[in-house]
Amino acid sequence: MVCLTDDSTGIDPNIKCYPIPEMDLPPGPERGWKKLTTFKPELYDLKGVALFLDIDIVIVDNIDSFFTYESKYDDSVVIIRDWKKPWRMIGNSSVYRFKIGQNTYPNLLSNFEHNFNTIRTQVRHEQAYLSNYLREHHHLEYWPKEWCVSFKYQCIAPIPLNFVRAPILPDNAKIVIFHGEINPPDAIEGGSGKWYRHVKPSPWLKVHWQ
Repeated sequence: MVCLTDDSTGIDPNIKCYPIPEMDLPPGPERGWKKLTTFKPELYDLKGVALFLDIDIVIVDNIDSFFTYESKYDDSVVIIRDWKKPWRMIGNSSVYRFKIGQNTYPNLLSNFEHNFNTIRTQVRHEQAYLSNYLREHHHLEYWPKEWCVSFKYQCIAPIPLNFVRAPILPDNAKIVIFHGEINPPDAIEGGSGKWYRHVKPSPWLKVHWQ
């Protein structure tokens, strides 16, 4: 297993860590696009099929199938289909599979760096750029919808039931994705951000989180 991180404190020593590569962007505070550096044509000595996993996820079942899943095209990036607005065909990049360090997507990152000032006005985040670019120049495919579930949209009961019903783990889920205000430790204990986003404790998460 490999981890791209600028701070390897607390990470299992069996995991090989590399610094997150820098991006060639104009000076400024916006550095939230760095996930795109995984598509560098040459990334350290890494080669082969890679599965990218965000930090704010919880694996709740065996994930071997993410590697054996058969995509239709050799250059496909397989990604989560957005839960809230699936018709936009924008992938959620918390979990995606791609070919790493094989020059499969040679211009994906360089196009972004060279046209950053224009792209930043067209899309809000890296996953929108990634999805749009892949649909135009390569292929974008989606995981089976039951594999990657949103804690926010699929585990928490709708308002007002969220005040009385504890979050559930949907059938056949393999990875739970956390996005928005709540993270795994908060979800285990329960709590809320905005008053209407109240979350009752989810003790089932603790087993997988540990």
